[in-house]
Amino acid sequence: MSEPVDVVLIGGGIMSATLGTLLHRLQPEWKIVVLERLSEVAQESSNAWNNAGTGHAALCELNYTPEGKDGSVDPTKAVAINEQFQQSRQLWSSLVEQGLLDAPKTFINATPHMTFVRGEKDVAFLRKRYEELKKQPLFAGIEYSEDSRVINQWAPLLMQKRKKGEPFAATRVPGGTDVDFGAITRQLFDHLAGEGVEVVTNREVRKLRKNADGTWRVSYRNALGKTPGSIDARFVFVGAGGWAIKLLQSSGIPEISGYGVFPIGGQFLKTTNPGIVAQHKAKVYSQASVGAPPMSVPHLDTRVVDGEASLLFGPFATFSPKFLKNGRITDIVAQVRPGNLWPMLKVAIDNPSLITYLVGELMKNHKKKVESLRTFMPTAKDEDWELIQAGQRAQVMKKDADKGGVLQFGTEVVTSADGSIAGLLGASPGASTAVSIMLGLLKTCFPDRIDAWEPELKSLIPSYGQTLNGRPDAARATLAETARVLDIDV
Repeated sequence: MSEPVDVVLIGGGIMSATLGTLLHRLQPEWKIVVLERLSEVAQESSNAWNNAGTGHAALCELNYTPEGKDGSVDPTKAVAINEQFQQSRQLWSSLVEQGLLDAPKTFINATPHMTFVRGEKDVAFLRKRYEELKKQPLFAGIEYSEDSRVINQWAPLLMQKRKKGEPFAATRVPGGTDVDFGAITRQLFDHLAGEGVEVVTNREVRKLRKNADGTWRVSYRNALGKTPGSIDARFVFVGAGGWAIKLLQSSGIPEISGYGVFPIGGQFLKTTNPGIVAQHKAKVYSQASVGAPPMSVPHLDTRVVDGEASLLFGPFATFSPKFLKNGRITDIVAQVRPGNLWPMLKVAIDNPSLITYLVGELMKNHKKKVESLRTFMPTAKDEDWELIQAGQRAQVMKKDADKGGVLQFGTEVVTSADGSIAGLLGASPGASTAVSIMLGLLKTCFPDRIDAWEPELKSLIPSYGQTLNGRPDAARATLAETARVLDIDV
């Protein structure tokens, strides 16, 4: 067996691309190998058509500003997510200026973020949310209106032929974005490959085993010829989407015990009709259906992929036992272990509304889905919209001391005690906060190096180690500078 490499990154998505980029900048002499099971990178959750490309900054997503029992609105999580997204914007800006990413228009475009609600209760909530967020420096410029004429100027498709007398309200942040994470991922890997990083496709990692010397044996199969192979590494990152749990379980690290994942697929209605697309430039979110997971909040989105604008509406939940779009039907069963069986069963028992929601979604045909769209766009016609299949999301289920098991939304990094292996579980808002997640991973897995790395990290991400929201002048300056570099000034 040849000398171990320094790093193996499993999975060709935005997480591995981000971590690989950071590590290569911090330790350019390290040998880094990327293993992707498909024939190209960015084909699963990072692919533009497998995610909504919102550039999650909590500007419009209501689930990040929960309402308390006393009726108050808590902005804490929204602020935290926005802080994380600002780190992503700063890194992308640095990489654009250094020529490591292509022209910004190839992956990011200015697109206002809006929230639109109907009914007195939701209008009252949105008004309170606006009052809280407008105080936050990172949310400067947020606008609120209950005036149909104003909302019609913001997003005409929301108001055309809407019934009179119905209470409604909207917020708008002009500085929102549409992000093509597939494009970012491909560009980052192209640069890494040009710098000597091995980016190897058609390699399906099957097993992880720790060697006696503390390195990891990464066993894989060539997807083309089915021939086996292996590589030893001093550090392994598992960024394999839904398959991460399978590989972490194979590693035998005790930290993965008690975790399971529940796969949820999605479909979107899509139109490229230029007459419709021209009337809507925004990402408009609303309230989720009862029982729906936060990532299933309905939204009508402008998308720009490969320079072409379209509109997406959804998502509509689908079910598949696969953990990836290109996974296996045995995935959901193969994850079961003695340590996670009860937590997963408890999640099923405690979340009947989720099951009801999924069944209801599965019963919707194309006509019913367009009817759902009409709550946003009253003039929507069946023939203008086609259904497209989005990616698979694997929601985290984990052991809980009080409840036995909980369904956790968002992402979670699972790391071995010695920091030699780490993997990412979960879904939204993962891609948008990839930089923040990977910075946290660096601190956890490389505690003896992180202080020496700090100057380089600050050169790439000026707010590294600090928050922006508590420093209004810094927040304002950072937002303006990244908007300038990324060509998203509004």
